[in-house]
Amino acid sequence: MKYTPKDGFSYYFELAKGDTLQSIFSVLPTLEFLQSIDEEKAKFRYKPNKWSIKQIVGHITDHERIKMFRAFQLSRNEKIQLWGYDQEFLVNNSRFNELSMQLLLADFLNVRKASVSFIDTLSKDQLQRKGWARQYKITLEEFLRSIIGHERHHINIIREKYCL
Repeated sequence: MKYTPKDGFSYYFELAKGDTLQSIFSVLPTLEFLQSIDEEKAKFRYKPNKWSIKQIVGHITDHERIKMFRAFQLSRNEKIQLWGYDQEFLVNNSRFNELSMQLLLADFLNVRKASVSFIDTLSKDQLQRKGWARQYKITLEEFLRSIIGHERHHINIIREKYCL
């Protein structure tokens, strides 16, 4: 891989390139992997200041929820900045560690179903609409791909750092 997380969108695009949007938004690989993690392992942190697996799952869901709203705005030609958000603040003010892994995965699946439903309504022209995300001018399709790249990044971290 020629990019790292510090490269931002380029890194996430690389993780989600290739297949169609419908294909990369298929929830099965991620869901099957996350369902294999039991409740005890889901509380694990590989370092004291790092998120638990439950917090990562909640963060992935929150990220998609936030980014899909911005994708909706861009699809409707609203001239917006596809701004970031304070992920630490949102995770620190969540209840992810108190919730069951089953509930977190149900929420993840519900958000993904809504995302796929929205993507299915988009035309080719809408997917080519452009917006600014930091210093990058990107298409709606690229923005959507970055959501899955972000998810894959975190799943890779769980696989590598959480010894699963």
